[in-house]
Amino acid sequence: MSERRTGKFAGDDPFAIAREWLGEAEKTEINDPNAIALATVDADGLPNVRMVLLKEIEHTSFVFYTNYESAKGMEIAATGKAAFVMHWKSLRRQIRVRGTTSREEGSQADAYYASRSLPSRLGAWASRQSRPLRSRGTLMTDVARVTASKGTNPPRPPFWGGFRIVPTEIEFWADGAHRLHDRFVWRRKDATSPWEVTRLQP
Repeated sequence: MSERRTGKFAGDDPFAIAREWLGEAEKTEINDPNAIALATVDADGLPNVRMVLLKEIEHTSFVFYTNYESAKGMEIAATGKAAFVMHWKSLRRQIRVRGTTSREEGSQADAYYASRSLPSRLGAWASRQSRPLRSRGTLMTDVARVTASKGTNPPRPPFWGGFRIVPTEIEFWADGAHRLHDRFVWRRKDATSPWEVTRLQP
């Protein structure tokens, strides 16, 4: 029988725990408490990592949005897998997630895109993310061109939308005295399998 989890680790639903931790971080982190370091691998198996904003913690998944033709978008499309870590210095906690991916490019993606500021929506059309750029002036020219053609209510670009990460592993980490940290990892074989929770060595 595994150790009974109490306090900040208590609960039978890792997504609910993650939402609770994020809610606490929103009260203490100065900037972007929903920032995650997203990891993917390229065709040679070389890892890539970059910061993006997590937009939703659903009942069974984590969702973020990006350009599908960016480096991360193409790497995720090729492998169907991704990982991320969310770290809060103010709380001295972090969450690590690994899992499989699918696109969110329906009404949910449309609604999130429509909620963004107009400059951000136009920027999504103008930016050929991750590709070489001659100069910032070139980018601003492209933004002006898109603004003229798309107007004040641009539709969501077909190359821009969400990715949903369905985890097979979620680890909750909290700082402990004398670097004897508390770590609990939730693992399952696939999205339909039950979770097994294990305390890990610091």
